[in-house]
Amino acid sequence: MRLGDDVVIPFQVGGGAVRGRIVRLGAAIDEILSGHAFPDPVSELLGEAAALTALMGASLKFDGRLIFQAQGAGDVKLLVADYASAGAIRATASISGAAKARGLAALMGKGHLALTIDQGPDMERYQGVTPLEGGTLEEAAIAYFDRSEQIPTAVRLAVGRVTRKGEGEAWRAGGVIAQFIPGEGGARERGEAALKSAEDQEAWDRAAAFLNTTRADELLDPELPPEELLYRLYHEDGVRVFEAKAIRADCSCNAGKIAAVLSRYSPEELEGLAVDDGRIKVSCEFCRRDYYFDETGRERAP
Repeated sequence: MRLGDDVVIPFQVGGGAVRGRIVRLGAAIDEILSGHAFPDPVSELLGEAAALTALMGASLKFDGRLIFQAQGAGDVKLLVADYASAGAIRATASISGAAKARGLAALMGKGHLALTIDQGPDMERYQGVTPLEGGTLEEAAIAYFDRSEQIPTAVRLAVGRVTRKGEGEAWRAGGVIAQFIPGEGGARERGEAALKSAEDQEAWDRAAAFLNTTRADELLDPELPPEELLYRLYHEDGVRVFEAKAIRADCSCNAGKIAAVLSRYSPEELEGLAVDDGRIKVSCEFCRRDYYFDETGRERAP
């Protein structure tokens, strides 16, 4: 892993309540997007979803998952990305039609965005759902936090192919998020009321304005370390970075989980699922791996 790639880094602006995270994805996002081979506009949108999910999921303080889902009525029917607290990320999409347009609004149209926090089998899931708003995924994320969490938020995302000398072309993704979150680690008030003073409002407006100057090439540049980008943005106010967390492309699918699902089917139903050679083929939508089972639900070699 190249220094600065496939990491998410928390940061704090000055000594105040503006906190955030920056993510840089190299080999991890290239593995995900190259494996799917979607049209470029879909790959770009899916890469943004993966970067956004990593930015949000990295804030989890427990062993669990954050699942991002966007459903729409356009050529892209579904975007899904999930991030495990150990740093594993995966993503996929469901498309119909040519999907040649670019951007969230053009590809998905009307729909909704859902974020689910899964704390494990013994804990209740938390889910927030809002309409898809805005022309970009950045705008949709800001609207989600405004509606569902009432947290002032600024987001920048970028995805693209980058060519490095001697290495060829590969997908890269980057993103940065900043939020006004007073009272870290304890109870806090929600919403704009948390900006209690003119000084608070000025600090937030300033931090958001600086973040919004971030260019796509800065987020994608493999020669620009994320810490240096943060310094460019916030050196006037001071920026403190915390321990980075590594991210990897990793799918949680396995034969045992699939076999457990197949065990719920009757012998007649399993027989109906079998292909001509007597095998049942199950393909993971995330990693595209194929699994094969016999008519009793036992795994077979490919």
